[in-house]
Amino acid sequence: MRILFTTYPERTHFLLMAPLAWALRTAGHEVRVASQPKFADTITRAGLTAVPVGPDRDLWQILTRDPSWLGQGDSGDSPPPYDAAGREPEDIGWEYLRDGYAQQVERWHKTSNVPMTADLVAHARAWRPDLVIWEPVTYAGAIAAKAVGAAHARLLFGIDVYGVTRDHFLRLRARQPEDRRQDPLADWLGGYARKYGGEFDEEMITGQFTVDLVPEILQRRAERTYVPLRYVPYGGPATVPRWLWEKPARPRIALTLGLSGTGHGGGYDVGVQGVLDALAGLDVEVVATIAEAEQHRLERVPERARLVPFVPLDALTATCDVVVHHGGMGTLATTALRGLPQLTLPWDTDEPLLAAGITGAGAGLTLNPKQATVGEVRDAVARLLTEPEFRAGAARLRDRFLAAPTPNDLVPELERLVSEHRTRGPGPAAAAPRPAAPRKG
Repeated sequence: MRILFTTYPERTHFLLMAPLAWALRTAGHEVRVASQPKFADTITRAGLTAVPVGPDRDLWQILTRDPSWLGQGDSGDSPPPYDAAGREPEDIGWEYLRDGYAQQVERWHKTSNVPMTADLVAHARAWRPDLVIWEPVTYAGAIAAKAVGAAHARLLFGIDVYGVTRDHFLRLRARQPEDRRQDPLADWLGGYARKYGGEFDEEMITGQFTVDLVPEILQRRAERTYVPLRYVPYGGPATVPRWLWEKPARPRIALTLGLSGTGHGGGYDVGVQGVLDALAGLDVEVVATIAEAEQHRLERVPERARLVPFVPLDALTATCDVVVHHGGMGTLATTALRGLPQLTLPWDTDEPLLAAGITGAGAGLTLNPKQATVGEVRDAVARLLTEPEFRAGAARLRDRFLAAPTPNDLVPELERLVSEHRTRGPGPAAAAPRPAAPRKG
């Protein structure tokens, strides 16, 4: 088979896709990854083949200038309408969902997808993939798959706020009079479907099926077909430092706040100084992966704290007793696979929902990073170190992660799903169009 992965240029999302891409490649399938040109180096450094599509356009540049661009405000949750996924059905209004979709189509989805779509469709028509796997809001992938009759799926690496919100929207839309059933997302994607010879269907929004890295115990699922996939830690090219070979003399606490915020020129939502001050009051060793730009802002560093800009998280957690982090999926899952208790300080997008799942599973504690005091952080970490029920809960959560098929194990199931959903024969259905011959005379 030919498999085309596609994502807008978000490094943390791509890193979560890479292990499945490797598994398909080593199973003998052809694999390519399409994104904007500036992202090609990130793809090739992972040992995968890059396909640059469209011009570069960076949503994060807009968000750096105007953090309210997506409408998050001060809550830190997913932007409207996707914050509806964390609400009770009776608390969700039709106008709120409709208007939220209208805003996100214009501000977020067009910004991320329009630059890539035409080139992605052109490449799909030339290469004829059998399967397109797309990042959950890289709708250009669904458009390209539909244009060539390929099977296609979302690869989900967080709470399915998009599918759950869509279910709420469709439920409320059915109750509206015919003249009030506006659907901004379907209207936009439907225009592309017709442009390339098809018609809109809901699969363009949530895929023909969804590959899900989040265990069901943490996930909020929609009325869709989900295919579980085990998370495999991968943080890009890395080197394990010699000091990490040694067993620490004291309990080791990892403090890590993710790659996205500082990677896009912003900062952390968590107060790093306050967390370090809290950990200084415990008889522990601290390893904090803090970007150099953020290190310079610190007024003091505890005596038993080591600050590094980056270290392979999987190697670090293997030496730790507790991990303190922001609630991002990659960090959360890497910690869970080690069976370690977690203190989550979530703020952005689906982090509060993921953190609530960790707490509900008995695998950790959660504090609001905007409200927690130094004493509360210290007490929470002390509990995670000393109360055995947290390690027991973390062990149970590890087992739930390990119950999902590995990327290698999933390959035969993906092959079956492709044969079920692909609307044309396998392999290249038509030769790529040849350029017109030059005119004579």
